Amino acid sequence: MISPEIRAQIRRYFYAEHWKVGTIASELGVHPDAVRNAIESERFKSSKPLGASVVDPYIEFVRHTLDQHPSLRATRIYQMIRDRGYNGSVVQLRRTVARLRPQSREPFLQLQTFAGEQAQVDWAHFGHVMVGRAKRALSCFVMTLSYSRALYLEFFFDQTMENFLRGHVHAFEYWHGQPRVILYDNLKSAVLERRGNQIQFHPRLIELSAHYHFAPRPCQVRAGNQKGRVERAIRYVRDSFWAGRSFTTLAECNRQALLWRDQVAHRRRWPGGDDRTLADVFTEEQSRLLPPPLHAFSTDRIEAVRSRKTIYVRFDLNDYSIPPETVGRQLTLVASDVTVRILDGSFEIARHVRTYDRHQLVLDPAHQEAVLKIKRKAFHSTPGGRLEQAVPESKMLLDLAFAHGESVGAQTAQLMKLLEQYGAAALRRAIAEALQRNTPRASSVAFLLRRQPPATPLSLDLSHHPQAQALDIRPHDLETYDELARTKDDDNDEP
Repeated sequence: MISPEIRAQIRRYFYAEHWKVGTIASELGVHPDAVRNAIESERFKSSKPLGASVVDPYIEFVRHTLDQHPSLRATRIYQMIRDRGYNGSVVQLRRTVARLRPQSREPFLQLQTFAGEQAQVDWAHFGHVMVGRAKRALSCFVMTLSYSRALYLEFFFDQTMENFLRGHVHAFEYWHGQPRVILYDNLKSAVLERRGNQIQFHPRLIELSAHYHFAPRPCQVRAGNQKGRVERAIRYVRDSFWAGRSFTTLAECNRQALLWRDQVAHRRRWPGGDDRTLADVFTEEQSRLLPPPLHAFSTDRIEAVRSRKTIYVRFDLNDYSIPPETVGRQLTLVASDVTVRILDGSFEIARHVRTYDRHQLVLDPAHQEAVLKIKRKAFHSTPGGRLEQAVPESKMLLDLAFAHGESVGAQTAQLMKLLEQYGAAALRRAIAEALQRNTPRASSVAFLLRRQPPATPLSLDLSHHPQAQALDIRPHDLETYDELARTKDDDNDEP
């Protein structure tokens, strides 16, 4: 029974503003039948019999056909009665079929669950977002406790098995426990195969249920009413949280989602009684949940990876660096939602922040420096490398010599001989003068060096010759050299 004020408002909307019955019912929160009673719609129905219709001779045939085949389309019935002489339009037939089609509505009982007994889980798709150059599908994991209607929601960039398990673990951590039964739709993450009433669950879901001691149960096929509470929760998330919001990062989206859950969703009135909120009932239900295990279930993704030539391994279309000495080995990649770790056996050799972009090089500067160190060491072991290390100006001279058609190998060999003969300082001066004269050739450098006085002999470095350092040299008495130089005339001169 509606109040006189609501009845007057209904009549004003209908007769003055010309609103439809469904619009008025939705706006005022009343049943459409109450709107019809308020506007006295019965008096609009004509008591005069309707005129004969071209469909009338076929009504019994249509009714009998619909009794046997309730879902048969009006277009197919139209073809059937056309073969029997019907010459009317399909529009007229559609009105008759809509009126005669049997309306079979399945009755349902209200679901009654105990506190801490059951939860319902489902994914919800929320379009796509751009992360750098990557187009990612944004999905929301939703879990609802059937008794208190308390919910947990978290947004992810995909619906992989790792994120499916991660949503469970995070929900259990937030609730400080888990229900005894969790109900699933026919999700690929939950059900691998179904044959009648026989279900093959995903092995990872079985591991999760064994770790947290809950029983996974699937809904029947095309029985959405069995998980109506999580579906209503998803619709509420779309209408109350998602509509009209904007986000820049996934972390910001999840932060606002959890804030909305605590400040809006859980402050609603509990459907089982208007005197309590969802948060109040959840506090009561929380004590009935199963106690959490000592350790959380691992949801990381584990893959075997190998780098053939470069210092990068690929994961999710991005390349992550590794130490150069591990190139070519069989490694293990462990990816969470925020980090990517690379293991060599049980030893961690690299750790990176995970990126959700595409075709990115995630480089540790230490790995790059190790490669450059190896390259420099290998370069300095060659004649050209030793020459460039001693005389950096030689690189420009060799580049110009090559541009003038000279052989770099022959030029390098000649410069190395000049380095041993004249030393690095003299060679650098000569090369600088040759470049200044625009004569970038080793012969020109040799000519310039010959005009200069020879360099002071280099000190001998015996550090690389330990056997030479062990030699014991006894100095001779200088008088022995005098004896060798003495003549007979000198002897006769003695007194």
